[in-house]
Amino acid sequence: MSGNRLIIALSKGRMQDDALELFARAGIVVNESELNSRKLIIDSSDRRHSFVLVKPSDVPTYVEYGVADAGICGRDVLLESRANVHEPLDLKFGHCKIAVAGKREVVGEDYNLLATVRVATKYPRITTDYFHAKGVPIEVVTLSGSVELSPLLGLSDRIVDLVETGRTLKENGLEVIDVITESTARLIVNRASLHLKRAAVSDLISSITAALN
Repeated sequence: MSGNRLIIALSKGRMQDDALELFARAGIVVNESELNSRKLIIDSSDRRHSFVLVKPSDVPTYVEYGVADAGICGRDVLLESRANVHEPLDLKFGHCKIAVAGKREVVGEDYNLLATVRVATKYPRITTDYFHAKGVPIEVVTLSGSVELSPLLGLSDRIVDLVETGRTLKENGLEVIDVITESTARLIVNRASLHLKRAAVSDLISSITAALN
């Protein structure tokens, strides 16, 4: 993290496209040739910013450990990681919910009727915090994908997952039982970079704020 050049970690996938569109509105443009390459590190046209393309769940880690000065990730990822980073901006895209869901026939079922609720999720920390706050004993089954399958196959009583439209849940006979929290994309900044690259970070935040407005 030398000089005033900023390294920014981005989630690969749809959020990457939305983020780069926002950066373009903020005057930070990436050449088409860079976007069409297979590079995992791409530079802005002015060479003042480099973007590191990583798995969504890794963005907070790269920023917390100072490999990247800043990053963009979903609030869901940030809550689950519990990374010690500065979070200056809600970027207002990537809207979704972290929700508890289950088969239609168990919606409204009293948790007290179950000795232990088995919950499948990609978010073990968020899930544990939610159910413990309600005083409900749980067994967490951590999955990395296709969480909706688990109650259909008898692996879990409930799931906690990211819900955007709810279509996938409906198509699999599941319904939302409760919404734990809302999630949108967030700009996060390494705490050391806030001081070591104060001017560059301040310019970045100001440019993005202007683009959002």
